[in-house]
Amino acid sequence: MTPTTASPPASPMPALLNRERAILEFNRRVLAQARREDVPLLERLRYICIVSSNMDEFFEVRFADYIEAVRQPGAGVSPRDLAAVAAEAHLLIDDQYRCFNDEVMPALKQQGIQILNHNDRDEAQRRWVDNFFQRQVRPLLVPVGLDPSHPFPQVANKSLNFIVRLGGKDAFGRENSIAIVKVPRVLPRVMRLPDEIAGTGQAFVLLTSVIRAHLAELFPGREVEAFSQFRLTRDSDLAVDEEDVANLRQALRSGLTTRHFGQAVRLEVVNTCPPELSEFLLLQFALPQAALYHVNGPVNLVRLNALIDGADAPALRFPQHEAPWPAGLRRDESIFERLRRGGDVLMHHPFESFEPVVQFLREAVEDPDVLAIKQTIYRTGSESPLMDLLIDAARRGKEVMAVVELKARFDEEANINWAERLEAVGAQVVYGIVGLKTHAKLLLVTRREEGRLRRYGHLSTGNYNPRTARLYTDLSHLTADRALTADIEQVFVHLASQSRLPRLNHVWLAPFHLQRKLVEQIDLVGMAAAKGLDARIVLKMNALTDEPLMEALVRAGRRGTKIDLIVRGACMLPAGVPGLTENIRVRSVIGRFLEHSRVFYFRAGHEEHVILSSADWMNRNMLRRVELAWPVLDPQLRQRVIDECLLAYLHDSRDSWDLQPDGTYRRAKGAEDAKGHSAQIALMQRYAAPPGDEEVRTWT
Repeated sequence: MTPTTASPPASPMPALLNRERAILEFNRRVLAQARREDVPLLERLRYICIVSSNMDEFFEVRFADYIEAVRQPGAGVSPRDLAAVAAEAHLLIDDQYRCFNDEVMPALKQQGIQILNHNDRDEAQRRWVDNFFQRQVRPLLVPVGLDPSHPFPQVANKSLNFIVRLGGKDAFGRENSIAIVKVPRVLPRVMRLPDEIAGTGQAFVLLTSVIRAHLAELFPGREVEAFSQFRLTRDSDLAVDEEDVANLRQALRSGLTTRHFGQAVRLEVVNTCPPELSEFLLLQFALPQAALYHVNGPVNLVRLNALIDGADAPALRFPQHEAPWPAGLRRDESIFERLRRGGDVLMHHPFESFEPVVQFLREAVEDPDVLAIKQTIYRTGSESPLMDLLIDAARRGKEVMAVVELKARFDEEANINWAERLEAVGAQVVYGIVGLKTHAKLLLVTRREEGRLRRYGHLSTGNYNPRTARLYTDLSHLTADRALTADIEQVFVHLASQSRLPRLNHVWLAPFHLQRKLVEQIDLVGMAAAKGLDARIVLKMNALTDEPLMEALVRAGRRGTKIDLIVRGACMLPAGVPGLTENIRVRSVIGRFLEHSRVFYFRAGHEEHVILSSADWMNRNMLRRVELAWPVLDPQLRQRVIDECLLAYLHDSRDSWDLQPDGTYRRAKGAEDAKGHSAQIALMQRYAAPPGDEEVRTWT
């Protein structure tokens, strides 16, 4: 089957919002969480760290591509566009450091948690820092004085470095004045002082402060006249021509060694860096002035996660959430038996435990009647009980097929390692389809029962990663439905053999027909609205940037369909534009958990469909990835998805933001009220309630 692109009739469209600026707007909403007084202080600091991590990826991937687009004639991106996005990024990062310095850290100090700079440390604390430097740090530092035989060293992506201007002459009587100190990644960036010398409360020191206090010792006989931390961000996309390599795994393994030294895109220095030093660095990395970011604090705020984790202050964190075992499953009952007897099971993570997914695979591994296990692997982490179980299954002689996505960005190395371990025990490992990422989340178990084979499946909107399953909202679907599991089997056969797909029963698959099917569904609802029938679309996803799908939504909205879009991240479709999108509302929910589930609701007259998917509505997901969408067929489960994943979020008055026609966001009315309705808090409370407590467990 050949992938197809939907080509709906032309429709008047509003001017779409800039994708990169939409990503920056999302990070502004995340940063706003760090300013909320109803959020515990250490969690406010964590939101600041999340923004830093997000911005790193923005520069490594999105902004790097944006720079490349400027260089491509006909790409539709001008130098002025690039400058505007860079200016927005500067404003956001400046705001982030103001929040860090002026709001969060002073508030933490009042709670007895502080970072001590050199001038703040007393004599005992300085002795401890000096001892730490001499024993743990100095042996790993090799300062490089620059001259013709000592060129500027290679600087790895996002590594910590110092540039130093020296006075006097070196050991050979020369006046080479610039030196570079590279800081190894193995060194901890945050250290907690022992309680006996910390004074009142808890005290931390940063590695940058430790090195700054001892820089002169690295250059005996020279005077340190000026210095600055600096950090370089590089283009980190792995460029591998899949059509021109014999072994994709080997090519990617080779590419990983050079990823840290891609094209420079951003330079961070501290705000006290002398202009001549920052200009020298810009020249070395061939960067324009706009790529320079002066920051008022550590150049890598992400590393402050170590302070959050190391602080002894439970009251300054979110209350611990213990996800309960799903009410639809019994711990003492076989999951296979439950699916045969009681039908499909839907789980809502992290409000319900992810452990049943692990248990499902564990039961399959240990059951002698299970003959084969097939699973897609996108992000599982470097340590994974699921991958360990697959390895165990292969060792037990079961047929194991793993579709490993080697190009899962920043997880390539972990996935290569898992692929090699699986192959070593005899599992069949394939890497999907050349030119496409396999992003669908599927697990299929084939079991012999009474002389016949029966399939059991698991589909998910999220990854097979138990760690992120505690942080991301996702839906898991366990099923023994014969038609649905037959579709899953066909998808695995297609991924392994690359044969043509037969007509599927329920599943929509990208890049073949997912986009077309979605456009058709939107148009059906639009036609129902034009006839005066009940017409409604509610969609929940992480990003909306695909033009054919946005055109279809505008078309349906202009026909009278009421459309609500719950889009956590970048949305390029402006809401509320008179005559074009006045029937379309867009909201973003930013709370304790990262909203990750993809849920699509369509109602045309008496017909109602709820679709779950691994795919966001982006062009790459529709045409350059293997993605899956499938219906929720059970009426009770369908209503549960509507209540929990859609209505609850549409009624959220605490964590939600509304998109304006100009691309900015405003907090929803009542969001400042700490007693307002939060969908995430309500779901935590609902699942923490004892089973049968209808007053708590039923939505109002």
